[in-house]
Amino acid sequence: MKMIDGYPEYMMKSIKLAEEKREKNISAKVTPLSMKERDEILGKYHPDYMKNTKRELKVGMDKGKMLYNGIVDLLEAKPVLNPKDVDLSSVDFDVDILIVGGGGAGTVAALFAYESGVPKDNMLIVTKLRHGDANSMMAQGGIQAADRSDDSPVLHYLDIYGGGHFANKPELARALALDAPKIIDWHENLGVMYDREEDGEFMELSGGGTCKNRMHSAKDYTGMELMRNIRDKSRNLEIPVLEFCPIVELLTDDNGQVAGGIAFNLETHEYHVIKAKATIMATGGSGRLHLSNYPTTNHYGATGDGLIMAYHAGANLLDLDTIQIHPTGDAFPESIVGILSTEKIRGLGAKPLNKNGDPFVFPLEPRDVESATFIRECKKGRGIKTSTGMPGVWLDSPMIDIIHGEGTTEAKLAGEVRKFKRFGIDMTKHPILVYPTLHYQNGGVEINERCETKIPGLFGAGEVTGGVHGKNRLMGNSLLDYNVFGRRAGIYAAKYVKKAKTGKITLSHVDKYNKMLEKANIKTAKTAPILLPEYRGEMAISRSLDIL
Repeated sequence: MKMIDGYPEYMMKSIKLAEEKREKNISAKVTPLSMKERDEILGKYHPDYMKNTKRELKVGMDKGKMLYNGIVDLLEAKPVLNPKDVDLSSVDFDVDILIVGGGGAGTVAALFAYESGVPKDNMLIVTKLRHGDANSMMAQGGIQAADRSDDSPVLHYLDIYGGGHFANKPELARALALDAPKIIDWHENLGVMYDREEDGEFMELSGGGTCKNRMHSAKDYTGMELMRNIRDKSRNLEIPVLEFCPIVELLTDDNGQVAGGIAFNLETHEYHVIKAKATIMATGGSGRLHLSNYPTTNHYGATGDGLIMAYHAGANLLDLDTIQIHPTGDAFPESIVGILSTEKIRGLGAKPLNKNGDPFVFPLEPRDVESATFIRECKKGRGIKTSTGMPGVWLDSPMIDIIHGEGTTEAKLAGEVRKFKRFGIDMTKHPILVYPTLHYQNGGVEINERCETKIPGLFGAGEVTGGVHGKNRLMGNSLLDYNVFGRRAGIYAAKYVKKAKTGKITLSHVDKYNKMLEKANIKTAKTAPILLPEYRGEMAISRSLDIL
């Protein structure tokens, strides 16, 4: 196949149309959709509203709820741990706080537990992979905070609540908005290098579904820059970390409290018994389940483990009937399908175009609405297909330098420019091909504003939790989420352990769960969570054209 500037020759006809109409398209007004129009397009084209993407859960306290099929598969699977294989009389670690997950939420929780008086040797971060191997490191676009004189946390709250289709727990949305400015101050003290204007003020851009420019960023490496500073702080304090040892089940005690967890060493295949007065669940999301057969932006560790362990122990779940499909996943080249092209590209002025080079949607609709319009264009035959059948629409990235001046794209989207250059594509000269990709777990384990779950001793923070974002998350609120609720989890867990007493540890809840599965007559060939290498391999889902 003949290639021109990194693209197949047959795509150049469509690219030429985009180039010819570019000047007109830059000045063309594309108005935001009304609430009625948003609801209509979501109902027709978003997987949350389509048939066969969800089914009723048959076991546990959320029995009867409609959840995504991939989540139900895990909740209705046999637990990976056989309690008979673990000797609970031999405790390997006895700590005040066990933190399950070594990404952003877990590390922030550890830092604030330490600041709240818990000695470092009395806590333990346990992580499936390496410390920092998480979606927190991969986030690109930025973090929201209402810290300008013409903005306020009230406006931020309204954006969060409206963007979540008014299904958010109000107290969590309130905490997210109110705590945001103090998080930015904390980051400054850590040494985070946010982008600045010439006068030294923060450079703040717009995000989809927001009424003000409040997006703080570090080029398009924001997640990496935050995690670099947060993890360095933790390492400098020498907070203990156990790597390559996923927690496979929580421990409970005879008082009904969560009392630690069982870790599985991926190198030695040994179990480690970890007793704790408080446990903070911070395992992230479930994007690697490829729900509805979508490609994903997610890290390989994002397999929903925390949802399953918390549910086995008796926690309840919220809003797992929705998933966030990010509008701008890469659709070409094939080797990067599903990888994120940050919303910041649209925030800087690039418009989505169909194969005829025509704009078809306001670039900064909320993510679910924006995604639905992309899917519509492709279903209606107005998209572009790659040689493998992958659909997509153009994101006219050359607009950015025209609007803001030559060199803007290189300066503000260095990671994106570098990514496409590897394949001979110059995004400052030609548009990029994008299609929605599975990005974020909107719901999760229910928490309150103190990060407490319904089970004493179990706290939650970050993407594993539900209630913060309702049915849809806005750009910049995920990095904020793990900082705000990681901080709160660390503070409130530290308060909890001052009075907490742990009884006799047990895995009886696992046996109870197995009995529930038997009673429901659910037979499953596999076990959950997805931990063992052979199981991960079998669950790898190839991209399917069912997404159309």
